[in-house]
Amino acid sequence: MSDLANDTATIERWKATRQEELDAEAIYRALAESERTPERRRLFEELADDERRHATHWEERLREADVDPGPARPGQRARVLCKLAGDFGDTVVVPIMRDREALSTEAYLDESRAFADDEERHERALVALVGDTRGEPIGRALARLQRGRAAGGNALRAAVLGVNDGLVSNAALVMGVAGAGIASKDILVTGVAGLIAGAGSMAMGEWISVQSSRELHARELQIEEQHIAASAEEEQAELALVYEQKGLHPREARQIAERLSADPTTALDIHAREELGIDPEELGGSPWVAAGTSFVLFVLGAILPILPFVFLSGHVAVGVALAVSALGLFGIGAAITLLTGRSVLLSGSRQLAFGAAAFLVTYGVGALFGAVVG
Repeated sequence: MSDLANDTATIERWKATRQEELDAEAIYRALAESERTPERRRLFEELADDERRHATHWEERLREADVDPGPARPGQRARVLCKLAGDFGDTVVVPIMRDREALSTEAYLDESRAFADDEERHERALVALVGDTRGEPIGRALARLQRGRAAGGNALRAAVLGVNDGLVSNAALVMGVAGAGIASKDILVTGVAGLIAGAGSMAMGEWISVQSSRELHARELQIEEQHIAASAEEEQAELALVYEQKGLHPREARQIAERLSADPTTALDIHAREELGIDPEELGGSPWVAAGTSFVLFVLGAILPILPFVFLSGHVAVGVALAVSALGLFGIGAAITLLTGRSVLLSGSRQLAFGAAAFLVTYGVGALFGAVVG
């Protein structure tokens, strides 16, 4: 037995370095298989060949020290990245590998100048592919890969849709029946019926949307809990990738993931927030809040075009209703700029133009229908 065989620290470092090279080789070959562009495929294949050569070097060093290097297979983290490479190509994986090459360049400066040059060349090649920015967040990619992301309603969306839909739909309804020459009291009854029907429909739609989202999130949490119980190492590797993508050194990311994964309850909470984007305590908000908000705001929008018919009649009521509705539409467009930061005049005018088009169409259809029936 050689003297190096007794140097545990050196042997472990060689084994770890060899494993990193095997992992990189597997990932580059997965990227090559998923790549459709011949030039990029050749690049990944060349990178994989370099990593294979590096791994062979460390295997030879270990054998010279009378140490069995063990089977040549990628680790858990590499298998996860290979899976991502197959599904998303270089969008997610290449930025991670670019950062890895930079770290490998520094590590090899004390070991092999030739290998350091290889890793530096790899880093330059990957920077040329994806630039200096990071790719898609790894947690988002993992979530899309495993089970997709659910899109649910929320109170803010319900507010915007509620006011706008209430105003436009009921104003268009009022303009339509007004165009048909219906009496003012009948227009009022029609408007109130449209208000109640529309508000109820919007509230029900929001309740179903949010409740379905909550149920889907709950199902995702259940699946994630099963994954943690059945594939703890793989889930831990995925969590490490999340923290690595946020800028931590791979070793630190693995240590944090290992600590957080020690308790199943904590692990589930962390995976839910980092991978799925779910707050286990909220699950997407309350369906009753969304439904109530939608109902009230739809009513607030829908009541504007019918209020003039409570106090006025005839063409005067129609004109005032149209003016009130136009002001309401412009106000909604202006209010939206609080979120978008765009021009108040532009946003308000755009909202008014769309609403006015709807009013004109329904008024014209109503007038035509009234003439035919009458």
